[in-house]
Amino acid sequence: MAKYYKAGALVILLGLAVAMPWMSSKYTIRILTLAMAWGIATLSLNLILGYTGQASLAHGALMGIGAYSFGILAERVGLNFWLALPLACLVSAFIGLLIGLPSLRTKGPYFAIVTLCFNVIVYKVFENWNWLSGGIQGQKVPPPSFLTQRWARYYFVLGALIVTVIVMYFIVKSLLGVTFMSIRSNENLAESVGINTFRNKLLSFVISCFFVGLAGSMLALENGQLDPTITTYLYSFYILIYLLIGGAATLSGPVLGAVGLYWLLDYMKKIGIEGIEEFRYLIFGFILIVVVIYLPRGIAGGLKQLWEWIKTSYNNRRKTEEVLE
Repeated sequence: MAKYYKAGALVILLGLAVAMPWMSSKYTIRILTLAMAWGIATLSLNLILGYTGQASLAHGALMGIGAYSFGILAERVGLNFWLALPLACLVSAFIGLLIGLPSLRTKGPYFAIVTLCFNVIVYKVFENWNWLSGGIQGQKVPPPSFLTQRWARYYFVLGALIVTVIVMYFIVKSLLGVTFMSIRSNENLAESVGINTFRNKLLSFVISCFFVGLAGSMLALENGQLDPTITTYLYSFYILIYLLIGGAATLSGPVLGAVGLYWLLDYMKKIGIEGIEEFRYLIFGFILIVVVIYLPRGIAGGLKQLWEWIKTSYNNRRKTEEVLE
């Protein structure tokens, strides 16, 4: 019965997502498009952190690398859109491979520190190498003819998000996903039973980098213009916060966290709350504290616990009624 309820809820959510361009303003569609791109980035971090247990703080840089790679290949090199997009993702994956080879040999917080240092270096490179980032003028990202309309870009990013969720589902439900989770639970024990933990952590990281490159490409496509800000380490923390609030080691949590928080902050700014941008980190911190205390498994985990409580209460009530009869 629970499967039918989940399937029904999924159909309703997909229906709302498909109908959204015809129910909302152009501005709202733009915000949702950007939020879904952040959702892809959060799903990518979820694979390496939520399922493999490695805290990467380089995803902001890798997302920016994917965005710039797509813009450079499409605008400067003049490649076809369908060739530039996967190549941009592969560039992010290749850079992730180069980072992972030395950094994943460290354990615990050291991996997070190494990846954060890499993010700072990448930001400084794009900030100072004008020939790479375009300097003050930035990097233009021309959309292909079939994505010039805002609603078309919305559906394209929605499709990319759905594909990402499906791929992540098959990964985590496969033997490879079980291997990742065994490393997260106890890396030493996983090594003792013959699992090559370094190779599997590297594979997880490279796959994660591929999809965060896809997220960067989606952001570049929607914005149409890039500057070095997209490689900042602050974006790595945004992705991390979206994941922790939405719920790590779940497939719905990253999407809920990214889309929900991104939309919430924009809504607060839209209704006229002054200085909302300056208080962004205060809001993030407050929400994160509340979630950690009351919903340690994130919003998705909290909803799952609520569903289990309702189901248990209903079953207990039915048993009681049967006994009384």
